Amino acid sequence: MVKETAAAGRDAEGGQRVLPLSGQLVFGRRASLLVSAGAVGHALWTSAAPVLTYRLYAQEWHLTNTVTAGVFAVYPISVVLMLIGFGGISDQVGRRATMLVGIFASLIGALSFALAVDVWWLFAGRILMGIGVGLSVSPSTAAVLEFSSPGRAQSAALTTIAAQAVGFVVALLLGGALTEYAPWPTHLCFWVLAAFLFILLGATWFLPRYLVGDAGSDRPSRTPFVPKGVRRAFAVSSTAMMAAYSFGVLVASLGGQVEHDLIGSHNALLNGAVLSLFPIVLAIVGVMARSLSPRMALTVGALVSGLGMVLLILAVSLRDLPIYLLATAAAGGAYSLLFVGGLQVISAVAPANHRGGIFSALYLLGYLSMGVLALLLGAIATTHGLILAVDLGAAALILMNAATLVLTAAMPSPASYQETGP
Repeated sequence: MVKETAAAGRDAEGGQRVLPLSGQLVFGRRASLLVSAGAVGHALWTSAAPVLTYRLYAQEWHLTNTVTAGVFAVYPISVVLMLIGFGGISDQVGRRATMLVGIFASLIGALSFALAVDVWWLFAGRILMGIGVGLSVSPSTAAVLEFSSPGRAQSAALTTIAAQAVGFVVALLLGGALTEYAPWPTHLCFWVLAAFLFILLGATWFLPRYLVGDAGSDRPSRTPFVPKGVRRAFAVSSTAMMAAYSFGVLVASLGGQVEHDLIGSHNALLNGAVLSLFPIVLAIVGVMARSLSPRMALTVGALVSGLGMVLLILAVSLRDLPIYLLATAAAGGAYSLLFVGGLQVISAVAPANHRGGIFSALYLLGYLSMGVLALLLGAIATTHGLILAVDLGAAALILMNAATLVLTAAMPSPASYQETGP
């Protein structure tokens, strides 16, 4: 920690005024970057935390596929509603304040799962988690960019994807182990998540306080907002984000049932380990993508994603586990390339006083596509079977990837989106 005694000034990005804190202890840049990355990672942890317990809830409370898909879908829908109403609020009141409220809501949501006695507690918990992530995901992403070395859009994008991968892996492996081998299989993993969120909440308190943007005609908006000058870049990034986030439906909502059918195992740790192949490959490819331009990352990501969806269709129809593992690995690599490429494109051009609103608009489209797809595929799986649901979901993703390829080919020279820092 350092003691903040300097007069109000501007950060290296030129868009924030730092409030002097009269001797209060605050974190420095590196610690603040770590805490902000933790806030990013909590979004994936809370999103994936119930994946391995859905089947247990369905058995215990006799739930249909439609109900369990509804529990999954209410989360991204809640995120979307928060992004619509308050997506740009961190550009007005600061990253720290918005993240504090968001992480607190996620904490209460985790406690709802930890104490759940029926399915309504699950709905309440997912709604609260959605509120928490909806408030914290865009300011934490912006904070990662702002606490990274000045001008390093690619470094910030890689930090963000690494934080997401860690959150996802912890949810699947730790959650799988606790669900399978620890007492209280549908509760203990959420007590652990709640403990992490409590620590993260305390650490977030010590982030520097920022006032983002200045009064005037270009005043930040409380709702998601994309300035005219960056809308072309936003179109590329948002299409890639929608394709990347829609993977979550096939991996988190339907993936557990697909794995159960292919592996034939009720072991939550084994199923979690197979699911964790997605974020593990995601992290590895994210490191390898450092040498790729945004255009190349988006192009390769869209092509690999399309290949992964074809493999997924074959795996489910042939009931072939090795092909399913290849499909999962391809999807993880594609997610990383699409996310890093898209985030780098928009980070390089986003004005500092509108970053919260721009990132909120980006996440809004990603979570909206995920929520709608989850509801549709859950209903199809219940009425017409899992195979048809997976086939239609894969086809939708192939169309999103085709759109990403078209927009990427039409965007300006890759040099326009390269980072300018040393």
